[in-house]
Amino acid sequence: MLPGARGDAEVPGPDREGAVPQGRASHGELEPFHASLILFLGRAWDAVTDPAVGFLVSKSPRRKYGKLIPWIACSMPFGVLCYCMMWSTLADGAPVSLKFLWYLFTYNFFQICMTCYHVPYSSLTMFLGGTQRDRDSATAYRMGMEVFSTLLGSGIQGQMVGAYHGRMTNGCSFGNGTLPNSSTPGLAGSLEGTRRAYVSASLVLGSIYCLSCLILVFGVREQPGPLSPLGKAGLPFMSCLRTIVGHKPYTQLLCGFLFASLAFQVMQGIFAFFCTHAAGLAGKFQHLVLIMLVTASLSIPFWQWFLGRFGKKTAVTLGLALIIPALVAITQVSHNFPAFVLLMVVAGCSSAVLYLLPWSMLPDAVDDFMLRNPNCLNLEALFYSFYVFFNKFAGGLAVGISTLGLHFAGYRTGDCTYNPTVALALKLLMAPVPIILLLIAITIFCLHPINEERRKQMRMELEAMGRQARRGSSDHHQG
Repeated sequence: MLPGARGDAEVPGPDREGAVPQGRASHGELEPFHASLILFLGRAWDAVTDPAVGFLVSKSPRRKYGKLIPWIACSMPFGVLCYCMMWSTLADGAPVSLKFLWYLFTYNFFQICMTCYHVPYSSLTMFLGGTQRDRDSATAYRMGMEVFSTLLGSGIQGQMVGAYHGRMTNGCSFGNGTLPNSSTPGLAGSLEGTRRAYVSASLVLGSIYCLSCLILVFGVREQPGPLSPLGKAGLPFMSCLRTIVGHKPYTQLLCGFLFASLAFQVMQGIFAFFCTHAAGLAGKFQHLVLIMLVTASLSIPFWQWFLGRFGKKTAVTLGLALIIPALVAITQVSHNFPAFVLLMVVAGCSSAVLYLLPWSMLPDAVDDFMLRNPNCLNLEALFYSFYVFFNKFAGGLAVGISTLGLHFAGYRTGDCTYNPTVALALKLLMAPVPIILLLIAITIFCLHPINEERRKQMRMELEAMGRQARRGSSDHHQG
């Protein structure tokens, strides 16, 4: 939950908020159907709030402390409060409808707070000054810290909670044995311990969130650019929306990002269940997640060098394709921890591309838009708000697909009985579904119109505009 960690992390990927309802399902607070319903309703709410917040940020004036940073500072306390509330359990005797409404309310309010934080935070990339290369470097540093924050958050929560998950599944025989159901004293005690561990982890992550946000607020200063004057957007919302949606490079980038993010988050959303019910690695999934995140964090500098040397389109195509053989192998291996470690290294290297490349390509699409529409300035926050929404929407859709798949396959919370239908559903969600989505994403990225030649042309135009602006400012002062 460090600033910019897409609340994310997503087990490795982009939507840790989506893991909250699923976590509730995993320790008995919600049925999978109710968890998926909360996710779908939350994403419908995001469809309204994300663009609305982006437009309000675009319309907000530049104040003493900047245009974007006040939004970040004001949303932080409420986001921490809602995150902790989501993991606070109601009484066991509370009606199912009351539990559903409680988690629906806290989850949606948390989403609003994270939107008010993440939209201006991600938009800051456009207002850090420097050249196009400097901005790409800043994006790499930002995404590297996001991966590190994901590593830290997943490590804290995984280590605090994973022991209880392992205790709940310890003794499950994947051949023909079963464990007692969750009504037995042993499993009931483990379930209560799991709930306390989630609450404790939320308090620790909330404290880190506060500290990181304070560092951001007091350590970053916004700097306007030739096409980014940090002013108020002059167009009404619907005019802005039509203009942005009509920009082909941006809409293609959004679609590619959606399919790639959805592919990764489908497999991330069911990874813990896959390890328990299909791979025979119950209680070890948190270690595999940490291995993937460490690899992703270490791989970002390589991919940053690679995109500078061979271009962004080549990097994103090769990086996303890298995970496909690993997914096929994962579904064919079981009870083999060393083999899974090797496959997680490959998956982590590929997930670094998802962290870095789409967010590195977005500023180029914004530059292209502003160069083609010089009268439509100060819309950076709106561009990033749709990116944030599609990122969260992919996470919610992925977790919704996985929980519904488990529901229809016959999975029941707290039941350790081996179910071949559940194992088959997990294998389908782990390989064929993500591979199809990845192939669609790769095709879209290959057709993206902004190549290295267009980036060079945009850089020359922006540098010329910057020189002209500096000459105008110098002449004004001399006058």
